[in-house]
Amino acid sequence: MIENELFKALADPTRRAIFEKLASGAMNASALRDGMSISQPAMSQHLAVLRTARLVREERQGRFVNYEVDPEGLALIAGWLTKYRAYWPARIDALKILLKDMEP
Repeated sequence: MIENELFKALADPTRRAIFEKLASGAMNASALRDGMSISQPAMSQHLAVLRTARLVREERQGRFVNYEVDPEGLALIAGWLTKYRAYWPARIDALKILLKDMEP
């Protein structure tokens, strides 16, 4: 199930940081490592997990590989969240009522 891969990939704070950097635009692994204390092999492993989860895609340009956010992965996340969209407003309204009833 792809949702498991998505959430497993985003559960790691380093991968979330990589994903957030890529949300600002495509870049290579060296640029992604800037400002992060992470080795090249570790970066490669994190990028592999993000690719497997379809959150990141790569494009070769000569000897360099650029990475960017994969919109298909974002669509999968959005689809998963859509299932729960109708549930939350009613629950929040019930919580507001409960909190109001608890006021002195």
